[in-house]
Order: sequence, then structure tokens, then C-alpha cells
Amino acid sequence: MAAKQSGICFLMQVILLVVGHVSAIPPNRIKALNVIKEVNREGPYLGLITVYPPEEAAFFATGAFKPYQKYPHVDLSGRRFRVGKVEGKRVIYVRCGIGMVNAAAATQQMLDVFDVTGIVHFGIAGNVNNSMSIGDVTVPKQIAHTGIWDWMNPNGSLPSNDIGRMDFGSYNIPKRDGMNRLGHIGYSHEQFFSEMGKPNTATEMFWAQMSEHWLQIAASLERMELEKCVNSSVCLPQKPKLVVGLGGSTANIFVDNAAYRDFLHQTFAVSSVDTESAAVVMTSLSNGFPVIVIRGLSDLAGGQKGENEIQIFGPLAALNAAKAVVQFVRILPGDASQN
Repeated sequence: MAAKQSGICFLMQVILLVVGHVSAIPPNRIKALNVIKEVNREGPYLGLITVYPPEEAAFFATGAFKPYQKYPHVDLSGRRFRVGKVEGKRVIYVRCGIGMVNAAAATQQMLDVFDVTGIVHFGIAGNVNNSMSIGDVTVPKQIAHTGIWDWMNPNGSLPSNDIGRMDFGSYNIPKRDGMNRLGHIGYSHEQFFSEMGKPNTATEMFWAQMSEHWLQIAASLERMELEKCVNSSVCLPQKPKLVVGLGGSTANIFVDNAAYRDFLHQTFAVSSVDTESAAVVMTSLSNGFPVIVIRGLSDLAGGQKGENEIQIFGPLAALNAAKAVVQFVRILPGDASQN
């Protein structure tokens, strides 16, 4: 931990030295860096990352976040990093924004400039597993970026190391009638660079694994009470559950299509789909930090009859995920410095 703090101090000194010699640096950036230096003296912290305003509202609605009185937040690169405590543990919380670029950028910035010991990522997700239900919370053991495609012509050959294949012609109506000029898609690996690996050398990664010791801690939450009702007149037909150990899919795609929903579940055995988790996980792992994902299921990703129900049940799913995060932070052993 001393080495981590020393590294952050050195980084801040370099940044402040550069700032002092480059007049083009905005004054608010200089102020933010000075505040961060003070904030880090109170660390280390646990990093909490969610995505968009309804998830943030649900997190604050739990009442668990207690802001640091002296420096309640730091504004950096357009994002507000909030400093405080949850269940007595020191935390830095940020809302990253929708999509994988936003998620990776916010995660990397948090790891670079704040003294954090690990990342808890949370929010809502689409449900692609018929054994799960809206309102349930998933804590996946692994997650894949399923948006790296080799998109081929109908007669094109996919690379032999692709993980999955989808033929557009299989979805023609009438079935397999004629040729679909969209051809087929192969699902490829990510290039994964690691703090522990050889510099400038990537390894292939499809499944990014959550930190095992954090998954074991999260397993004790599987019987926790979750919210069933949006209000007095809108309730789920069954009591929501929290499940640890499934798989998840991330891509810059909002899935609301029954055929693609079924394809993802049948091909990759995933249970949830979202647009950020894999980016947060891979960025954390690349830097050598523990990470876990907690997502509330807000809709059926196209498997429903009629309109997508995210507008109805999204706030409930977000609240259930936030409650699970609070309980996870509560049961982490010791302070953030010991996680």
C-alpha cells in the first residue's frame, strides 16, 4: 500500500509540475488536482462506478452515502467524483456515462489519480436468461465484450479463433429462403494488456473474470431482501433474488430484440446484457485491481410481449442493485485499505 501511495504522490507531483509550466491548462483542472492531493491523504478508498442518472438516484436514495464534509466532490474531465463513506468505508463514487468508452475512461482516471484499492461497478442490465426475472440482481463471475465482430460476406470465411458465429440467413422469413446479403458475424477476442504482463504485448481475452475473493464475499448476499414493488399499485409477480456466478455480455448495443437475446444466451450462456461492464472490468484487471459487477435486471431485452419495460421497472432494478452494493461494501473485511 505504501508503494501505491508513493506512486500516486509521484504522479500528482509530475502533473502539478507540468501544470505549473503550461498556461493552457484550465484553472479548474489545477484546482481539481490540488484537491485530489488532499483527498488522497485521507485514503485509501473503494471505487464505486455507476452509469446514468436513474442509477445514481437509486444509489443516493439508499441514504448510505455520506459525503466528506471538507471535500465532498472533485470535478475532473467533466465528471463529478464524489468523496465520502458507505457503511463506514471510505469511497470515491462516479457516474461514468453510457457506453464502453465512457466506462473505460472514468475507470482509468479513477485508478490513476485517486488512491483506490478496487472497483465496484453497478447499475441495471437487460435479462437474457429465462430462469432469471426482472428485478433480480446478478453478480456475474465473468463478462465478455461481445461487440468485436468479424463481419463477412455470405461466402466469406471467419477466422478460426472466433468464439461464436451468427448467420443472418438463419433468421430469414420464410426460414432460410434465399440468401441474406448481410452474411455472417464472428465474435472475436479483446486484446488485453496487463500490468503483470510483458510490456506492449497483448494476450487474447474473451471472458474477463471477476476477482474470486470478492465473488466469495458477495455469495453471502444471495438471501438478502430485495424490493418487489415500484409503488403501491405496480409490483413484480415474484420476489426478486440475487444470484452470484453467472455470465454477462457487454457491447455498445441496447438489446431489445428477441432473436438476438436468445442467440446471446444460447451461444455464450450469458444472463445479462449491458453497455459498460466489460470495459470497467478489463480496465481494472489491466491495472491489477480487484473488481466486481452488480447489476439489477430491468427488462427482458426484447423477450417481452409489447413494449420494453425498462421505463417501468428500471428504477426498481437500479434500487435493488444499489442496495446490494451497500450490503457488499458493509461486509467487506475492515476498511477499504484491507480489501
